[in-house]
This record gives sequence, C-alpha cells and structure tokens, in this order.
Amino acid sequence: MTVLAHKGDETAFFWYNNAELFFEGEKERVDYLEGLLLGRLWSDTDFENRRHLSLFLLYGVFVDLLVVYNYMTGGLNGLITGGFLQKVIIFVVLFFFCPALCFSYYRMPLWGKIPVLGAQLVKVGALTLMITAWARPKLTVSSGDLKDFFISYLNKTLEQFTAKYVDTAGTFATVLGVISGGVYVVVVILLIILAAVLIPGIVFCVARFLQYWYDKVVSMLVLSDYTDK
Repeated sequence: MTVLAHKGDETAFFWYNNAELFFEGEKERVDYLEGLLLGRLWSDTDFENRRHLSLFLLYGVFVDLLVVYNYMTGGLNGLITGGFLQKVIIFVVLFFFCPALCFSYYRMPLWGKIPVLGAQLVKVGALTLMITAWARPKLTVSSGDLKDFFISYLNKTLEQFTAKYVDTAGTFATVLGVISGGVYVVVVILLIILAAVLIPGIVFCVARFLQYWYDKVVSMLVLSDYTDK
C-alpha cells in the first residue's frame, strides 16, 4: 500500500508539473500577443524590451507571399489588390481610436479583452492589405510573360556589359561581359528581394512608432485622470 501511494504521489506530481508548464507557456504566448498588438504603452509585458528582428522579417516574407500568391494565381484579388481607400479608412479609424480601446485593457474581463485584441488585429490586417494593394500593381509583367521578360533582360544586360569591354579587352570582351553582367543581375535580384522583405517590416515599425507617440500624447492630455488610477 505504501508503494502504491508513493507511485500515486509521483504521478500526481508529474501531471501537476506538466500542467503548470503548459499554463506558463500559454501565458507567455498571450503576453507576447498582447505586447505585439497593444504596444508598449498599454501592455505590461516586456515585448518591447526584446529584439524582434526575426518577427519583422517574417512579417515582410508573409506580405511578399500574399503578393506572390495573387501574382501567380490571381486568388484573393479583391482582398489583396482592391479597396485601398477602404483599408486606409479602417486603419486610420482604429489608429485614432486605439487609446480609447486599450487604456483600460487590464481592468477588463476576458470577454472585454478579446474584442480589443480583435480590433488591433484588424488594424494590423488593414495595414498589411494596404501594403499589398500598393505593391501588387508594381508587378506590371504578367506571370505568363515573366520567363521571357527575364531572359530578355538578362541578354540585354550581358550585351551592354560586353560592349563596354570590346575596345579594351578584345577577344575577352564576351567573357568579361558575361561575368560582370551576371554579377550585376544577381546583385539586382538580391537587392529586390531584400527590399521586398524589409519595406513591409519598416512600414510596420513606423506605424507602431507613430501609434505609440499618438497614444502617449492622448494618454497625457486626455486620459491622464483615468490611466493614473
């Protein structure tokens, strides 16, 4: 009986520890989500005190995938490319209402917190779709003509670089032109990919920066009597 009781205690202790770790992990995820959506001013998490470079890079990749998906398939066309003005209006309205929504977040019950987080998520979604609606029309070459366009651009670039070495390199002009032109094309492609990943992340960071300072001014001038309580 003593052995069985001891085993029972070990089993209970095992499940208690695992449950405690599970809920701690869930709390960290919720804290992370609150820090991401509410921002530093309204969140009591340490989200802003940590580096999140990978997060913003992943955000850029996510935006690019949306654009590429629409470019290659034409899917979600109305959502990704259309309604730019409506998306701007949604974002601006939620931007200016953010302090009123968030200032008492931690005094709300759970059923009150969920709509606040939902509104902030909609704001991020509107910003994301604003970026896609701006970026997608920049891809003017159709996906079916992309291969021919790239081959034409490559040949034209190699010819231009080869022509630069005709007078100085003689018979080696073609070799030098292909090498230097190829390097140039690779660099251009890498810069385009880098810009495509970084620009959405930069826009997201700028939006968060502007939101923080707007919220801070409103908090000091309008909501100070409520936020200090």
